[in-house]
Amino acid sequence: MVRVRFAPSPTGSLHLGGALTAVVNRRFADERGGSLVLRIDDTDPERVLPGAEAGILADLAWLGIPWDEGPVRQSERGAVYRAAAEALLAAGAASREADGAVRATAGGRPTLVRADGRATYSLASVVDDLELGVTHVIRGKDLQPTTPAQEAIARALGREPPEFLHHGLLVGQDGRKLSKRARSSSVAGLRERGLPAEAVRAYLEGLGLPRGDVRYDEARLRRHAVEALGALPAGELAARAGVEARFGPALRGAHDLVEARALALQIAAPPDPVDVGSPETLLRFRELRGAAAEQLDAEAAKAIVRELKAVGGDLRALRLALTGARRGPELWAVLVALPRAEALRRAGA
Repeated sequence: MVRVRFAPSPTGSLHLGGALTAVVNRRFADERGGSLVLRIDDTDPERVLPGAEAGILADLAWLGIPWDEGPVRQSERGAVYRAAAEALLAAGAASREADGAVRATAGGRPTLVRADGRATYSLASVVDDLELGVTHVIRGKDLQPTTPAQEAIARALGREPPEFLHHGLLVGQDGRKLSKRARSSSVAGLRERGLPAEAVRAYLEGLGLPRGDVRYDEARLRRHAVEALGALPAGELAARAGVEARFGPALRGAHDLVEARALALQIAAPPDPVDVGSPETLLRFRELRGAAAEQLDAEAAKAIVRELKAVGGDLRALRLALTGARRGPELWAVLVALPRAEALRRAGA
């Protein structure tokens, strides 16, 4: 059975390039009835950031990328790596240095065990892939130079290495690999900026398994965001924005959840008093709104707007009175968002 793994290092936030690798592995496993193992590559404690692992797990869950096994932490598998190192030493495939470090005898002689006894990535990754039964290693092409040495180590341990597939990288507009420490390209950063998970996942899914590097296209990601938000029921859209359900219809057309929340707060805030004119329109509105329910649904709100149109009411003046702005969400959606007493007060009652 196909078994793949996603192996982030908790040295920073999960960035879009890493998320692409996770998406690619999940899809590869799903299409073949296989499984995905989550492995945490934390063999270098000096570089591990507090909270980074929890953040990565939260980001994967937010993106809807489940794993079937794990997380397997390399920091908890030291005995397994030491046994592998001893086997390599016994087979003549590795040698011990004067300081106690262990190096492979071929393939560029990479260090396998540090002088303090901790395994390096070169050894731990190979041993884990073998022990966990990984059949395919799918990762970015920046790791391709390490593949020959890892294959040699696996064979020196008497095992056949998994099949390696290397995909192109997600790079910035300057052509450089996205930084793990750049908040703007991290999954957490995108979430903070109000991009919905469905949009980020759709963007990554759309990249497929790229052979060459792909430049990060934020405009395309934001188009996915508008589509994803537009597909949400009004109540869920309001909940995602962290506001009451009554604001939901007025949030249609928001480009992200931050904008949606700001729009709701703008409607909720009483506008500065202003003479909008059109007293007849405001009077008729007060009559219609006063006779309606405390909280309008969409149909009742649209009925009030239709009635005002039928009598030639100045809807722009009414919008200005209710929101303090000449443009914004559809007027009926504003009526749904405002309770009766507040709407009447803003209309001059």
